[in-house]
Amino acid sequence: MRAVVLCLLSTCAAWPQFRSTVPLVVAPVTITDARGRIVDGMEPSDLILYDNNVPRPIQADVAVYPISLVVAVESSQSSKAILDKLGGSGILFSQLLAADQGETALISFSDDVTQLVDFTSDPDDLTHELKRMRPDGGGAAVLDGLRKALDMLAHRKPGRRLIVLMISESRDRSSQVKLPDVVQQVQHLNAAVYWLTYSTTLSQYTDRRVTTIGDVEDPAEKGKDKKKDETVLPGDTPPMNLLAPFTALAHLTRPNIAELFTRLTGAGESAFLTKGALESAIHAIGEEIHRQYILTFPPAAGEPGLFHTIRVEVKNRPDLKVKTREGYWSIQ
Repeated sequence: MRAVVLCLLSTCAAWPQFRSTVPLVVAPVTITDARGRIVDGMEPSDLILYDNNVPRPIQADVAVYPISLVVAVESSQSSKAILDKLGGSGILFSQLLAADQGETALISFSDDVTQLVDFTSDPDDLTHELKRMRPDGGGAAVLDGLRKALDMLAHRKPGRRLIVLMISESRDRSSQVKLPDVVQQVQHLNAAVYWLTYSTTLSQYTDRRVTTIGDVEDPAEKGKDKKKDETVLPGDTPPMNLLAPFTALAHLTRPNIAELFTRLTGAGESAFLTKGALESAIHAIGEEIHRQYILTFPPAAGEPGLFHTIRVEVKNRPDLKVKTREGYWSIQ
C-alpha cells in the first residue's frame, strides 16, 4: 500500500499550525497492547519518532484540541438499508466523536455531493437530517464526497483537530475528482480519515422491511404476531438485486481507497452490517481519537516533494503496537 501512496503524489503544500510559528507535521498516535486495548499514561520521553529512520525531536501536547468532524454518508440506492440504521446516530457523532467544544457537519453523496448540515454542536440538527436521508442516486462518488469534506475542514479555525468519518463503500465508482488530488489535500490539512464500510451485496439482506426475499428477523420482534408485521413491498420499490454479487466482483478491480486513506492518515477502517455493529464501531473510533497522543514536529529540511516515512516506537516496550500516519511530503 505504501508503494501506491508514493506513486500518487510528488509535491505537497504547507501544513496547518498547532500553536507554532512554523508549519508542523501532526502525527496522531494510538498505542495498544497485545490484546488490542488502548494504552494510556505515556510521557513524551517514552516515545521515539523516526523520520526516514532518523530519530526526531517531538512535542506531545497535553492540551485537548477541539475537533472539527465531517460525517460523509453514501446515499446511493445500494445503501438504502444502511441509511435506515443511521437515524439515531446524531448524538454519537456530536457527543461521542466531536465531544466537548467539538463541531460536526454532515454531507451525503451518490451521483452528486450534498451538504446537509453545516458545522454544529447540536445533535438534534444531525439526527433530523439523518432520519430524513433517502437514496438519491445510483452512483458512489466516494472521492468527491471525501473532497467536499476536506474542503469544509480547510476553512475551520487553526488549532483544531480535523477528522472525516466516511460511511460508504470502500471503492469509488463515479467520482470526478482524481485520487492524487485528494491525497494531496488530506496531507495538506493533516486530517485523519476514518472509514466505516459495508458490503452493498449483503447489506440489502439486513433491511427488515423487505419481506419478499431473505427476511432478517429483528430479535426485538421475536414472538410477535407475524401477520401484523408482514407488509408487501410497495409497487415502486425495486426487489433485491440478485445480480449484485456479480457487480460487486467487478468493483473489486478498483483500488480500496478506504484502506489507502486510513493507513495514510493513521486512522482506522471497520466493517459493519447491523445497527449494533455500526454503533459499536462509532464507540471504538471515539475511544481511539480521545485517547491518542498528538505528536508534532517541524518537517525535515531537504528537497521539496520527497516523501518521508514516519514511525513511532515506545522505548523498551516492543510488546506494544503503535499506529500513526504513514508519512509526509517535504516542502522545504
